Amino acid sequence: MSYPPRDEVPVRMDDVSRETESTDVSRETWSDSPIAREAFQALQVLNTRQEQWPKPSTTRVITVANQKGGVGKTTTAVNLAAALAMHGVRVLVIDLDPQGNASTALGVDHPVGTRSAYDILLDDQPVADAVVPVDIADTLFCVPATIDLAGAELELSSQVAREYRLQRAITAYLASEASTEIDYIFVDCPPSLGLLTLNALVAAREVLIPIQCEYYALEGLAQLLSTIEMVQSYLNKTLTVSTVLLTMYDSRTRLADQVAADVRSHFGPLVIESVIPRNVRVSEAPGFGQTVMTYDAGSRGAVGYLEAARELADRGRDGFQLSDRPTEQISPNAEETNQ
Repeated sequence: MSYPPRDEVPVRMDDVSRETESTDVSRETWSDSPIAREAFQALQVLNTRQEQWPKPSTTRVITVANQKGGVGKTTTAVNLAAALAMHGVRVLVIDLDPQGNASTALGVDHPVGTRSAYDILLDDQPVADAVVPVDIADTLFCVPATIDLAGAELELSSQVAREYRLQRAITAYLASEASTEIDYIFVDCPPSLGLLTLNALVAAREVLIPIQCEYYALEGLAQLLSTIEMVQSYLNKTLTVSTVLLTMYDSRTRLADQVAADVRSHFGPLVIESVIPRNVRVSEAPGFGQTVMTYDAGSRGAVGYLEAARELADRGRDGFQLSDRPTEQISPNAEETNQ
């Protein structure tokens, strides 16, 4: 068989242009691809449109607490703070954990000798002297923790009004010009119910409890809620459990769904609708001195914290409304839950 010379092959330019210039086909292919979705999510997380979220009428002081380790307290504190700050909200993170993981995740150096939460609690230094700006956003600040905090509980035990030291420091800071109209203060606690956590509960008006979506998630919460009741009765009558956040959610397991349902049943509207998925990027980010919001803005973990932070901001739009239910009515029964 003979073929016509290449130059003589008829070419229909209208067919070529119609195929190559079909914007509908290319747009559909691009928007449906995983890369495109992740890129779009990253743009939302990084707030390239400079969206401004609502600010509370007064500063919200929120303690992130749960005596169970590994539930995402520090991760929650730094990522919520970063998400809020990236949307124009002024946020201060106070690291009360001797391990200093919140300081590390925010890229703040905290070697021995750094002015830190230890100096505020033990030496009565002003909060403003220990505040360090964070590179993530112009509106994000941190009071770092150093290893000195490891011995702080023993040293505090002999101090007068030992439970009120952080509260007095924060109150003085907010009354000073140095606070520059801070909208949120997040206090990251160690995984215990000692004097450091007690100081954080006394200083705050709200408690945010991260709960891991795994077996025995509610076990031990009764002790935390009992401590909160004690603080409410004797030390800080304005304290309330305002927010519960489900973390490390694995949609592939029925167990995660069951735990989430149990938590929502116990805590009702206090539970944020958004859940934080189990995501390796969230775990990797602190190793690079970053939050997941900047380490991988398109990841599922970043999007989860973005949505949780947005809901937290919306709840504080017109002043936070306290729960109508007393703490004792939402105390979980671990035995019933784990059957």
